[in-house]
Amino acid sequence: MKFLLFLAIVLLVVWLWRSGRRSEQRSDQAAPPAPPGPQEMVRCAHCGVHLPHGDAVVGRIGLYCSSEHRQLAEP
Repeated sequence: MKFLLFLAIVLLVVWLWRSGRRSEQRSDQAAPPAPPGPQEMVRCAHCGVHLPHGDAVVGRIGLYCSSEHRQLAEP
């Protein structure tokens, strides 16, 4: 009887240890970060090219694709 109780305890400890390792492995394999969403596209006030809003150069009259175009359009 003592042998069966000892065997049950050992099996329970092994099962808990293995299930804990599985959950650690799952948490280590995190999902890759999601790609950034679509960006708002704006038009250069000088040449008309479309570019992402984050790359645009802000001027007094509008948005530009480069600082050169901003200087040409806004003296």
